Amino acid sequence: MQITSLTALALAAKLHSGECSVAEALDAHYAAIEQSECNCYTSLCKEEAYARAEEIQRRLNRGERLSPLAGVPVAVKDLICTKGARTTCASRMLRDFIPPYDATVTEKLNAADLIILGKTNMDEFAMGSTTETSCFGPTKNPKNPAHVPGGSSGGSAAAVAAHEAPVALGSDTGGSIRQPAAYCGCVGLKPTYGAVSRYGLIAYASSLDQIGPMARTTADCAALFDLIKGKDPRDSTSVENPGKPARPIQGLRVGVPYEFFGEGLQPETAGAVLAAKEKLAELGAVVEDLHLPASEYAVPTYYIIACAEACSNLSRYDGVKYGHSSPEAVNLRGTYIKSRSEGFGLEVKRRIMLGNFVLSSGYFDAYYKKALQARRLIQQAYFKAFERCDVILGPVAPTTAPKLGESLDDPLKMYLSDIYTVTVNIAGLPALSLPCGTDAEGLPIGMQLIGRPFEEATLLGAGGAFEEAQ
Repeated sequence: MQITSLTALALAAKLHSGECSVAEALDAHYAAIEQSECNCYTSLCKEEAYARAEEIQRRLNRGERLSPLAGVPVAVKDLICTKGARTTCASRMLRDFIPPYDATVTEKLNAADLIILGKTNMDEFAMGSTTETSCFGPTKNPKNPAHVPGGSSGGSAAAVAAHEAPVALGSDTGGSIRQPAAYCGCVGLKPTYGAVSRYGLIAYASSLDQIGPMARTTADCAALFDLIKGKDPRDSTSVENPGKPARPIQGLRVGVPYEFFGEGLQPETAGAVLAAKEKLAELGAVVEDLHLPASEYAVPTYYIIACAEACSNLSRYDGVKYGHSSPEAVNLRGTYIKSRSEGFGLEVKRRIMLGNFVLSSGYFDAYYKKALQARRLIQQAYFKAFERCDVILGPVAPTTAPKLGESLDDPLKMYLSDIYTVTVNIAGLPALSLPCGTDAEGLPIGMQLIGRPFEEATLLGAGGAFEEAQ
């Protein structure tokens, strides 16, 4: 039995039946991590993990009724706070930061008796699409180490794809769960904004950020999502998920926007997504083409709003309270300048400057205000589309995973690669990324299903039906 090849639910079944011990599951995954060259993790939580394994095993031996994923190892993106364990955002600014508290999702993982393996690599402060801006070095794609795993949750996606964790948590601000899931050939769910508490998530853009699960199957994604969702009094933007029931695939109305198949889309990616469209029709879905107006505003709208919020959120890293403080500074102004110059990487600095520019006097109305107006147009376009369909189908990214180094040389090209994902965050909708084929080099191609608010169950049900038919 190859423990690391098991899905999370299959592993849980073996743990609960006594066919495998929790310590053996940890041994297998830590061995896989140590043998890997993908650089998926920034730090490991071995000591605490084995202590928790011993406790959970005792409870299993006593026959206690535990959660469906009790004893299962999980990887956590390194911007989700873990009490007593380093949380760095893959930045020199927070390289030695140890939170004194847990994020709400971390508390929920612990309450459900999952075991945190360690913290996964990411783009610095979640700003990037390749996991190359990390101060810990780039993560490599397990399907082909010459290529990126995507970002910013590249470490989580690569860990799941490389069998270094059965499930993982990531965060999605403009596609940061879905795009790396597509590049690595796994499943990723970006929940409705507010469905999962952001308390303890180190903020990039607060109106866009959302924590979500990553796994090798839709069933595992659904199981992990069920454990972390729900209202949290410590996050005023969180809501009680009404848990709308899944709509059956038979008769499900699937809309396919013309705007998702325009210039820049790799022919192999277009072909794989259109083949998925036909497969859904074969399964009983009613598929139709439709227009999604305002899509052309997606990338500029997203980057103006995200960078504006980022420059505000990152202003707290000033070298005074916590985080990197320059030893060369001799006064307060020098502390600010030197600490931020040394602590932040190039991409983070670029986005802070862009954010300050669009919020500055004389440019606020021309850029930020117009971006907020465009945001409303994009939301309205989706709500109008959902009058005709239940789910929207499209590609996750225009191409498969680029080679290491290619995107850093052309930041604009990297930003444009988010064209199919950012509108979901702008509108606050749920979306599911899952594999639908490979290109000529064997690199995975991902498709995404976009749904109405709080209809994650419909997306997971449709994704599961497609998955079983493959």
